[in-house]
Amino acid sequence: MRTIDVSEVTALVRRLCIDANYYLPADLRQAFVDGQQAEQSPLGREIFGEMIANCDLARQNDVPVCQDTGMAIVFAEIGQDVHLTGGAFEDAVTEGVRRGYIDGYLRLSVVGDPLRRENTNDNTPCVLYTSLVPGDKVRITVAPKGFGSENMSAMKMFTPAATREQIVDFIADACIRAGSNPCPPIVIGVGLGGTSDKAAYLAKRALLRPADEHNADPLYAEMERAVLDKVNASGVGPQGLGGTVTALCCAIEPFGTHIAGLPCVVNISCHVTRHAAGEI
Repeated sequence: MRTIDVSEVTALVRRLCIDANYYLPADLRQAFVDGQQAEQSPLGREIFGEMIANCDLARQNDVPVCQDTGMAIVFAEIGQDVHLTGGAFEDAVTEGVRRGYIDGYLRLSVVGDPLRRENTNDNTPCVLYTSLVPGDKVRITVAPKGFGSENMSAMKMFTPAATREQIVDFIADACIRAGSNPCPPIVIGVGLGGTSDKAAYLAKRALLRPADEHNADPLYAEMERAVLDKVNASGVGPQGLGGTVTALCCAIEPFGTHIAGLPCVVNISCHVTRHAAGEI
């Protein structure tokens, strides 16, 4: 059994909130480069160039890559052989988000109540997902999510008779209807199966997959490519100004479900699909 004081959790979450907003993952930057080469529109290629420059300037100057520094989504994998001391884990995570957003001069965009709409002025609460895993370590991923893209989420409760083509069409149509709102080129996360809430979780989690990877299952890898082909044929283009690259990648995460249902949730992310991970 390994003992970890929750103050270490707070410190890690603080750092990850800042890192995620300052430094885009290398695979995503490479997706910008690849997208620029694939884009047929001169304006689209110029936009990709600006995206690459923005990404590099943020890293060089330690500033946010986007003014919307999002709501903090935190995924925590807690080893079964870890004993946490010094306070409540969730409180420690929340304090890490508070410190990270204030110390990192990140935009504070969260309200404490969905109807009263009063800003909490520290970007809490965050959205926390925890899971128990083998081992004696705590691994945390922080994925800030802006709401220009989050507002484009879509869900459909398919019947079990739904075909792969119908599911692909639903995913692609949701992305095409989003137009310029999610700041394309987009990253597409899809949860398929489980229950409605499980599918939503899977869709969010899917956004963490490296941009250059497809699902290991050929069935879902083929569906991901089909979604990309349809979305990129839409002509929406970079920033919605026309072009041939509207989406950078698509990740479908399946899960077992009930014999009477087939939930599908689409979670769209903007071109700055931010996340940073660390381990204690």
